[in-house]
Amino acid sequence: MTVDLATMLKEGTKKSHTMAENVGFVKCFLKGVVEKNSYRNLVANLYFVYSAMEEEMAKHSEHPIVSKIYFPELNRKESLEEDLQYYFGNNWRETVSPSAAGNAYVNRIREVSAEAPELLVAHSYTRYLGDLSGGQILKGIAQRAMNLEDGVGTSFYEFEAISDEKAFKDTYRQGLNNLPIDQSTADRIVEEANDAFGLNMKLFKELEGNLIKGIGIMLFNSVTRRNRSRKNKNNEFATAESTN
Repeated sequence: MTVDLATMLKEGTKKSHTMAENVGFVKCFLKGVVEKNSYRNLVANLYFVYSAMEEEMAKHSEHPIVSKIYFPELNRKESLEEDLQYYFGNNWRETVSPSAAGNAYVNRIREVSAEAPELLVAHSYTRYLGDLSGGQILKGIAQRAMNLEDGVGTSFYEFEAISDEKAFKDTYRQGLNNLPIDQSTADRIVEEANDAFGLNMKLFKELEGNLIKGIGIMLFNSVTRRNRSRKNKNNEFATAESTN
């Protein structure tokens, strides 16, 4: 039985993707309003999330399902370490820790790995396909908003081991469709992907307090006011693909 998991994930997470786009922190970011303290706290949380995910993926690198979409060239841990050194200094390891939402995200990844490793596919898809799809757009926004020099504080968005991102995404999608799974397992993976979106949204919502302190409530409300007449085209903030 062949399951078109790539399409199932894309179609099955559309609602979650739209909800993520409409979190205030994300809407501000996409409109070029980025406050450095809240952004560096996001980077810190992502470090713990990716560290957990990459550790667990490696642990199951020979798993009959996980192995099909295990690509170490996607790993973000070292890139995030570079960014953390820039934002927090050389002693960043003694400084950063996961927030409540970050800790919940990490715990879910560990739980999935221990009880149902095949669901790691959902977490890999949700994070890495978004990173590849919108990374360069988001890098440019971050650089302009925080006046960063090229290559400083944005290593997270650079996939130096991948020369052709479009071709790689095609390979990744093919890997999804070649997974030895039945329809029931595919449905569970899509459900887990939606839960992963929810965990991401909680990370973003946590950051809004710092963002509001940094830019002021009036600007925050102005930027995040819903614009019903125009769909946001830059809808790739750190979550899985939508149109690519």
